[in-house]
Amino acid sequence: MLQKPESGALPIPQAEGEKDGDRDGETQALTASQNEVPSPFLQESPKEDLGARKEEGATESALTPKGSRTLAAKALARRRAYRRLDRTVAELVQFLLVKDKKKSPITRSEMVKYVIGDLKDLFPEIIARAAEHLRYVFGFELKQFGRKHHTYILVNKFKPLEEEEEVEEEDLGGDGPRLGLLIMILGLIYMKGNSARETQVWEMLRRLGVRPSKYHFLFGYPKRLIMEDFVQQRYLNYRQVPHTNPPECEFSWGPRSNLEISKMKVLGFVAKLHKKEPQHWPVQYREALADEADRARAKARAEASMRARARARARATDRAGIYPW
Repeated sequence: MLQKPESGALPIPQAEGEKDGDRDGETQALTASQNEVPSPFLQESPKEDLGARKEEGATESALTPKGSRTLAAKALARRRAYRRLDRTVAELVQFLLVKDKKKSPITRSEMVKYVIGDLKDLFPEIIARAAEHLRYVFGFELKQFGRKHHTYILVNKFKPLEEEEEVEEEDLGGDGPRLGLLIMILGLIYMKGNSARETQVWEMLRRLGVRPSKYHFLFGYPKRLIMEDFVQQRYLNYRQVPHTNPPECEFSWGPRSNLEISKMKVLGFVAKLHKKEPQHWPVQYREALADEADRARAKARAEASMRARARARARATDRAGIYPW
């Protein structure tokens, strides 16, 4: 996360361990395959990853030792480039949020100067991903209002789940970004098989540019928010994983989330972040369809019960001869 400097000037963030001589190679790797960049906080399903590894291993086995080393070097360069792009997107998000506190417009030249640097050729990809994070996680719409000078502003317009009105923002402190953070965590848990280790949740936050134990001007102290608010309000369950040494803990959906939040809406949220359809994850999609069916049956039962009670009251009124007029 970018920190607001005391002098008023903003530093140019540098990736840890990055060498100047490696930048051109990384930029080329990103330019060659920027459409393949994964979401920085939700990973693809293990099944797909395994298939990809098998295919890659089959290719490597058919190569000479020199060819294998070249392929491995290219794969390493690609992974490093992806990580750098992820960091740049997260840093740009924090930069835009800090600038928005002053309610001052943000120009493209500022973003390139203070954050993007030599990745300026990838500006459209970086700004698009940053806009998605701002919208879905923090509840801000990134609007361009000065096309000549490429000037942007943030508009507070939070709605993480379309047509989802059951989750009360007042329960989360009346704060849209906090609701967005909860949805992010629920999405991670759902995609990990309905439970996520504590370390995975903290890692997801770091990849978003949010440090769990460090104060954030939107979330306060994120770890405290999760452990004291989300867990105590029963949006999340938190328990120790049996038979782990050293002990590990995990998060799962709490009873309140199961009642108030649709798994299909959460899967749709994840799909938007990945630019895919919900059917891309067949296991989660089938589970979400079953959840939708259960919700529909429960709603039908509740409506039938209400109609039956209304008819019973009407019959009792008729028998008693009591009329409202």
